[in-house]
Amino acid sequence: MTQASSLAIIGSPAGTETNDVAFETLAGGNASQAVHDLEALRAQMPNDPALLINLGSAYAELGQADRAEQCYRAAMESDVRYELELADGSWVDSRRAARQALRDLTSENLALN
Repeated sequence: MTQASSLAIIGSPAGTETNDVAFETLAGGNASQAVHDLEALRAQMPNDPALLINLGSAYAELGQADRAEQCYRAAMESDVRYELELADGSWVDSRRAARQALRDLTSENLALN
């Protein structure tokens, strides 16, 4: 996985509602399926930061940096905000996770040019 997708979201804190945000699909390397699944869920949860971050990570995996950036920015600007568990097991505020994913995406794109 690319550096951006290393920020893929696993879930939210215990005691809160968790939604399937295609972590297993992303971790399995199937970014195309993750985009398909997450875009379908986005109609129901358009402002969910975990969904938006993972969707951005899936787009980044597919080399669609512009779409990834749009998703990360939408997560940063979302009225919904909560703690997220990252793929590395750490917990972070959703806006911070989105900012980090955007920085990673930007750094990755600069390195390629």
